[in-house]
Amino acid sequence: MTAVTQESDGTADEPGEDPLALEAQVCLALSAAARALVGTYRTLLEPLGLTHPQYLAMLALWQDGPLSLAGLASRLHLEPATASPLVKRLEARGLVARRPDEHDERALVIELTPAGVAMRERAVGIPAAMVQRLELDVADVAHVRDAAQLMLDACERAG
Repeated sequence: MTAVTQESDGTADEPGEDPLALEAQVCLALSAAARALVGTYRTLLEPLGLTHPQYLAMLALWQDGPLSLAGLASRLHLEPATASPLVKRLEARGLVARRPDEHDERALVIELTPAGVAMRERAVGIPAAMVQRLELDVADVAHVRDAAQLMLDACERAG
């Protein structure tokens, strides 16, 4: 089935792409790409014993140091209730520790343990290994990341 596009004045234009064509949906491309990307990371993360969400949490902690649970969840674009079990699994592995926040007794602070700090050295080559595995140059990867961030920002604004 071919759709007819319309000019802004309502007149018909040449036959165009069906706006409901599966291939035209940005959500399909982003969803499939995200699943494929996480799958590609899996083999690089297995030697560290990390899942992709755990890797993202460790990246945030390596970069930002101790974070509240809410702060970590925000950095990962997750709800705190989703981040909490993730942190508990990292704690069970001895990579992070949870402690009460000195300024807010209701909040927890997540900090790296010495084992968590040491893991950074084992993970430092993962970004370059991913670029090599994907057979893309760094500029292409940066372009895709920037486009994905543009979409994320737009979705957050749209509410």
